[in-house]
Amino acid sequence: MKHMPRVLIVEDEPAIAELLAVNLRHSGFQPTWAMDSVTAQVELDAVLPDVILLDWMLPGESGLSLARKWRADPRTKAVPIIMLTARGDEHDRVAGLDAGADDYIAKPFSTKEMLARIRAVLRRRAPEQAGGSVQIGALLLDSSTHRVSFEGQPLKMGPTEFKLLHYLMQHAERVHSRSQLLDRVWGDHVFIEERTVDVHVKRLREALGAAGPMVETVRGAGYRITAQPVAPAPTTRAARVAQAPSTSASAS
Repeated sequence: MKHMPRVLIVEDEPAIAELLAVNLRHSGFQPTWAMDSVTAQVELDAVLPDVILLDWMLPGESGLSLARKWRADPRTKAVPIIMLTARGDEHDRVAGLDAGADDYIAKPFSTKEMLARIRAVLRRRAPEQAGGSVQIGALLLDSSTHRVSFEGQPLKMGPTEFKLLHYLMQHAERVHSRSQLLDRVWGDHVFIEERTVDVHVKRLREALGAAGPMVETVRGAGYRITAQPVAPAPTTRAARVAQAPSTSASAS
């Protein structure tokens, strides 16, 4: 299923918020409305949006103050912010951008302009989702067609496993901790335990089949994908017996 970008609308005027939400839904976005800073923070704590439309003039804490606060928070600092305001002179635009906004739209504005600006900031902030293919050895992932193959044979996997594999392949041979993977692969969710990573790595290895050993566990550090997996040492009793030096049976 195609990802519908989430847009958090922080706007205290219901008529404007509803107009924005309707146009966003019709254009393939998933809008959420917050009418003040408190509600906006609750929404952000629940799920990170892909972009924030932030009104400058809000009851209580201003949009300018919110932008500064969210830019200072490691969890929200990368979320694109577009300021919406009736204050359109150069001084105010500079103040909005200095506070951390990625773009600035002065009211009144057309919905076409708003949609174009949202798409522009999403393109700038989403290099990991860029199309194209990446290959490690005989393992090939094509993000534009959402297909994975190993030695020419197609592999089936779920969307989370695909995203996890894509990220690992883009950073081959590097070791990633569970928390790093949660941040990069599950970044739009908040309350996920690190054990979740282990579950999806297990599913990914199962989906990869013969290529599963390419996803290595680095003890005490995390996971990595490598073109030359280390063959595991035999641990079974039968394997140890097979490797033991043979003793002469001709004692008689």
